[in-house]
Amino acid sequence: MMQYLLPFLAVVAGVLLVIIFKNKKPKYTKLLLSFSGAFLLALTLFDLLPEVYQHLEAKQTGLFIMLGILFQILLEFFSKGAEHGHVHIHEHKHNTDFPWVLFISLCIHSFLEGFPIHQHNDMVYGVLIHKIPIAALITTYLMQSQFTKNQIIAFLITFALMTPMGTLVSNTVPFVGNYLFFINAIVIGIFFHISTVILFESNENHRFNLSKLIVIALGILVAYLI
Repeated sequence: MMQYLLPFLAVVAGVLLVIIFKNKKPKYTKLLLSFSGAFLLALTLFDLLPEVYQHLEAKQTGLFIMLGILFQILLEFFSKGAEHGHVHIHEHKHNTDFPWVLFISLCIHSFLEGFPIHQHNDMVYGVLIHKIPIAALITTYLMQSQFTKNQIIAFLITFALMTPMGTLVSNTVPFVGNYLFFINAIVIGIFFHISTVILFESNENHRFNLSKLIVIALGILVAYLI
């Protein structure tokens, strides 16, 4: 049950962070993004990647991982990188048109990241930590734009449900189960791209930042220990 509940609660937590700190600059967001990037990358390497390599031929696995990276690049063409924290609020602040392209691309991404989650692995925690800062940034974007309250609520609820839906499909639909490791290899590519972009962009102007280095190291350590 927790594999369905935790990704949903991650979006709720992100929304609550925005509500609580709405009058303050969200300094926590960049550090949380750095932690989530390191945690997701390490957990993918420690848990998900070995599992896929056990069931697929090595070169075939690499091919599908590369397809996942390319697919995420394609999604980001439409989402402008919202999956790893690039939500340009100022560009859309006075826009009243519902962001269908952003919405659909984020939903596809969220749906796919639910596939590697099952009862016997720890990927749910990687997705949980990844979604909190992303949900906070998306919520900030929605609240500072000119969308109606109903549009914002519908966007966030649908976004929150997509990952549990992906997990449900992967765990219950027999046809999907036949291709699950191929899909998981694609998701590994998606995770690789997102997490490395977060880590590469965590240092502004490539300056040394001790607090971010500590947070990244902590993310790797926590992923190793769970």
